[in-house]
Amino acid sequence: MIINQRDDRHAQVIDVARRMLTAIRTAPKAKGLDLIEAIVVEGDDLKRLSDAMLQLYAETSRPVYQRDAANILQGDAVVLVGTHQQPMGLNCGHCGFPSCADKPSQATCAFNSMDVGIAVGSACALAADCRVDTRTLFSAGMGAMRLNLLPDCGQVLAIAVSAASKNPFFDRK
Repeated sequence: MIINQRDDRHAQVIDVARRMLTAIRTAPKAKGLDLIEAIVVEGDDLKRLSDAMLQLYAETSRPVYQRDAANILQGDAVVLVGTHQQPMGLNCGHCGFPSCADKPSQATCAFNSMDVGIAVGSACALAADCRVDTRTLFSAGMGAMRLNLLPDCGQVLAIAVSAASKNPFFDRK
């Protein structure tokens, strides 16, 4: 059997994206509470995510949505990482309020945000170990929230994933 990397590239990237889900799941989390959700988006759903980002561009006129909507289609997949909102009850003040009781319900617990960041870092490190290119995008995360791809998650970040001869996620216009 002969396997040509050019013919098998997409399957290889999807395999890495799936392993990124494991890295996300096993990443350290505040107080050991697993509030993280993660999925891989590819194929027709990737186009649907891009379309949602273009809709955000039409509504906000923020060029980042238009640029990134085109950019994610240059890759093979997007890994979404989100968190359910749940204050940790530590009264740490990192959210900008003196205590968890003083924090308005719409304000995010800083530890929820940190958990997403640690999970994203863990997933990107795994991808780098596999020599797969990534780019973390808030814009695609906003599109994913619009589509409710991670139900009940109040914060979502996206990791665009590709294995091409040149990383499509850098040197962008």
